[in-house]
Amino acid sequence: MTEDDATPDEDEAEGLTYAETGVDIDASEAATKALIGAAGEFEGDYAGLVDIGDQYLALATDGVGTKLLVAEAIDDYSTIGIDCMAMNVNDLLATGVEPVAFVDYLAVETPDEATSEDIGAGLREGAKRAGVALVGGETAVMPDVIKGLDIAGTCAGLAPKDAVFPGEAEAGDAIVGWPSSGIHSNGLTLAREAVTRNHAYTDPFPPNPDRSIAEELLTPTRIYSEALEPLRGAETHAAAHVTGGGWTNLTRMGAFRYEITDAFEPQSVFEFVQEEGNVDDEEMYRTFNMGTGFVAALPEDDAETVVEASEDARVIGHVEEGEETVSVRGLELRD
Repeated sequence: MTEDDATPDEDEAEGLTYAETGVDIDASEAATKALIGAAGEFEGDYAGLVDIGDQYLALATDGVGTKLLVAEAIDDYSTIGIDCMAMNVNDLLATGVEPVAFVDYLAVETPDEATSEDIGAGLREGAKRAGVALVGGETAVMPDVIKGLDIAGTCAGLAPKDAVFPGEAEAGDAIVGWPSSGIHSNGLTLAREAVTRNHAYTDPFPPNPDRSIAEELLTPTRIYSEALEPLRGAETHAAAHVTGGGWTNLTRMGAFRYEITDAFEPQSVFEFVQEEGNVDDEEMYRTFNMGTGFVAALPEDDAETVVEASEDARVIGHVEEGEETVSVRGLELRD
């Protein structure tokens, strides 16, 4: 049967993948490695580390991605600034660095006072949650380059050299996890394609009809600042911010087998995306955080101490010698 002969129901039943919606994770990682190779290696993984004597100056930069298109669809940018702050701050936290200051870069097709005010309010709220100084930024009007707008930022942090996490887990470590607040700020290209197959953004979100689909997707990314102090007070070997690449981010803590035995339950938004897009389980866990937004690897005794000092963290698994993979809910995920 040709594509033209396919019925609408059969076409909609086709399962979506992140690559098919326009974002190929493997290609993206290859391009990033090419850029790093051309620019030169730097110290650090989630953040670049600059030696300034007895401390490191750390820098991380990131944006919000196509979550902006959901905000645009309902003309509500009030939470986007929180996402931009979170994506940068959490990367510093995964390095063991305390974030101290943030600067933003807003590029627009056409300046709009109300939109800028919304984004600024979100940045202020994000800075408050993260405990960082918001030190201004830049707005560029580029109608020949930008369609709509884009927002990105850079976060600076400081850490004594002995406070930075080594970055390498050890076999036998426990894995402590913190729940996410929802879909956060990655995988939105796949999520948007899935939910708009049969719905408008303004439609009620079926699991909670008091909220629209857009409002659910725009739930701000959680900021994990409260995790830093207990992790620094323990023998933390490595941490990971679960963003692009989903659960394969755990392999950034080293070439081990990560056995997840008690993952947090995914929020209802993930089930909704999966059903509407007919997305298979592996694609979901390779794309989204699926309910767990931040993890750390450390000795079991230290892990229990960190859990006791945290409001909602728990031990979700452990690190084993073996092939580099993440085992979660019957899936074997490899980077």
